[in-house]
Amino acid sequence: MQRRTTGGFAGGLTGPKTAARGNWVAAGGMAIAAIATLIAIRHTENWALIIAGLLVGVVCWACPCPADEDDRHALFNGVGGGTVALIALAEFIDTEGFSAFKHGESPTVHIVVASLFAAIISSVSFWGSIIAFGKLQEILPGRPIGLGKAQQLLNLVLLAGAVVAAVVIGPAAHPGGGAWLWRMVGLLAAAGVLGLMVVLPIGGADMPVVISLLNALTGLSAAAAGLALNKTAMIVAGMIVGASGSILTNLMAKAMNRPIPAIVAGGFGGGGAVGGGDGGDGGEHTAKSTSAADAAIQMACANQVIVVPGYGLAVAQARHAVKDMAAQLEKRGVPVKYAIHPVAGRMPGHMNVLLAEADVEHEAMKEMDDINDEFARIDVTLVIGANDVTNPAARNHPSSPIHGMPIRNVDKSRSVIALKWSMNYGFVGIDNPLFYADGTTMLFGDAKKSVSEVTEELNPL
Repeated sequence: MQRRTTGGFAGGLTGPKTAARGNWVAAGGMAIAAIATLIAIRHTENWALIIAGLLVGVVCWACPCPADEDDRHALFNGVGGGTVALIALAEFIDTEGFSAFKHGESPTVHIVVASLFAAIISSVSFWGSIIAFGKLQEILPGRPIGLGKAQQLLNLVLLAGAVVAAVVIGPAAHPGGGAWLWRMVGLLAAAGVLGLMVVLPIGGADMPVVISLLNALTGLSAAAAGLALNKTAMIVAGMIVGASGSILTNLMAKAMNRPIPAIVAGGFGGGGAVGGGDGGDGGEHTAKSTSAADAAIQMACANQVIVVPGYGLAVAQARHAVKDMAAQLEKRGVPVKYAIHPVAGRMPGHMNVLLAEADVEHEAMKEMDDINDEFARIDVTLVIGANDVTNPAARNHPSSPIHGMPIRNVDKSRSVIALKWSMNYGFVGIDNPLFYADGTTMLFGDAKKSVSEVTEELNPL
C-alpha cells in the first residue's frame, strides 16, 4: 500500500516539494509569537534595545554573502544558545540566587535544576558554535587544535567544575553579599570554556555533525529554560529542535561511520594543507588536466552522467550553472543524476538545499544506497569540488584517517572529470588517489566558470 503524503501544514517539512511552504508556515508562526511577545511587554522601557536587536538581526542576515550562508547558520544557532544563557543569568539575578521568588514562593527543585541545566548546555552551545563559525570562515584553522591526550582530562575537569558550581548554587538559594552571583558567573565561565575545548579539537571533516549536535543542544537548553520559566511555547519549540537535531546528528554520524562520542572526543583531519602528488600508495603521481571542450565531448557521448557536488560547488555558487549544463545534456538524450553524500559541504543537507535552489528535481538527487552501485555502469562522473566523500582511501587504506567512512564509488566509473581550483586537500587534510587515477582528468579553475565553459562547448555539438 502506497503511503499518502500529507498536504496539510503539519506535513510541510516531510518532503522537498512542500518544504518551502512548511518553512513559510514556521516563519509565520514565529512572527505571530514575536508580535504577541511585543504586545505582552508593550509597557516596557527597553524599546530601544529591542529595536536595536531587530536591526542587527536584519542587517546580519541581509548582508550579500550567499557562499557563507552555512557559516551564518552556525553563528545564529550559537546566538540562540547565548540567548538562553542570558535568560538563565537574568532569572538568577532577578530572583537573587533563586531565593526571592514573587509572592513569597519558594523555588521548586525543577525550576532550579532546569535553569542551571539550561545555563550549562546553552553556554557550551554558544561558545562551541563560535568556534565552529570561526573554523568554517577559516578565521581559525580547520585542523584539530587541542592538547593531545590531556584534552579529555581538561574537558572532564571543566564539566566537573560546571556541575560543582550548579550543585553549590542549587541548595544555597540564599543571597550572600554578592557571592551568589559569582557562583553563577563561574558556572557560565566553566561551561563556556568547555564549549571552546570540545569543538577546537574537532577537524573540519566532522563539522557537519558538530553543527547538528550544537543545534540539538540549543534546542534542549531552550526547552529547559521554558520549564524553568513555565513557558509552554519554549518547552515545545525547544523539544522539537532538540529531538530533530539529535536524530539528524545520529544520521550524520552514521553517514561518516563514526560514533558521536568519538567525534566529540576529537575529530580527525583539517583543511588548508596544500596537496602533493601522493596518490595514497606512497609514490609520486601526476594529475592529468583536460579542457572544457574535451569534457563537453565526453559527456555529450555518454550514456549517462552523474554529478557529485561538494563544497567547492557552494563556494563558487555554481549550482545554477550546473543546472544549465544538465539541461543541455538532457536535450541531447543524456540523463543526469546527482549523487548526494550526507556530509558533503559544511552543513547537514547542504548540497540538497543548494541544488533545490537551482530547481533541480528531487528525483534526480540520489542518496548513497540508491546510486552507489550505478557508478560501475556510468561513462562519465563529474566531481565538482568534492574531496573526502570521493576518496577511495576510505575503502582501500586501513591506515587512512577516514578508513571506514562511506564514500561515493566514483573511482569505479569508466571516466571521471574532477573540477577543482587546485590540488589542495579537502577538510580532512589528506590526498585523494582518485585525482591521479588513469581514468580521471582534472579541469582546473573556478567551478562556476568551468561549468559555464562546458555548457558553451555543448551548444554546437
